[in-house]
Amino acid sequence: MPGPQRRGGTAGASDNSGRRGGRDRRDGGGPAEKTAFVERVVAINRVAKVVKGGRRFSFTALVVVGDGDGTVGVGYGKAKEVPAAIAKGVEEAKKHFFKVPHIQGTIPHPVQGEKAAGVVLLKPASPGTGVIAGGPVRAVLECAGVHDVLSKSLGSSNAINIVHATVAALQALERPEEVAARRGLPLEHVAPAALLRARALGNS
Repeated sequence: MPGPQRRGGTAGASDNSGRRGGRDRRDGGGPAEKTAFVERVVAINRVAKVVKGGRRFSFTALVVVGDGDGTVGVGYGKAKEVPAAIAKGVEEAKKHFFKVPHIQGTIPHPVQGEKAAGVVLLKPASPGTGVIAGGPVRAVLECAGVHDVLSKSLGSSNAINIVHATVAALQALERPEEVAARRGLPLEHVAPAALLRARALGNS
């Protein structure tokens, strides 16, 4: 009897170590994926569903994901636990990535975005200004790689509305080349001289 017990204990130990090793590999692979993108949790709310037996609570997470170099997305996840809600939000954000035109760390021109009751105004800023914005707007701009910008929220103070209004503003941005091609004019007649100099410095 002692012999089989020892063998069983040894086998169990080897199985556990193998499982731990598997977890370590999975955990080791997780951070490698996270480093590729910047993830910001903007808001976490607890919501309740009233059913016959009482209330069922769950959590929602508003997440912004970007690469810090012009690509950003926003996701909204819901689950019974906070980590699961954040994970769902991250996956949804990655499915809704879009490109943000930027020149020397700022946006090409002033723009205003509206979504539901949220209204956000964005203006370009000179290098060194920083991101002059509140929490929800700052999260979106930093994940998009915009480092110098002025912003003002003109509508609702709800974080979800502000984030989606910021996304609408960034999606409305146009590159100077696109405007010049649409209007049939030279680039010098469309873009200000300061913007052209900043773009030349960025390309050099």
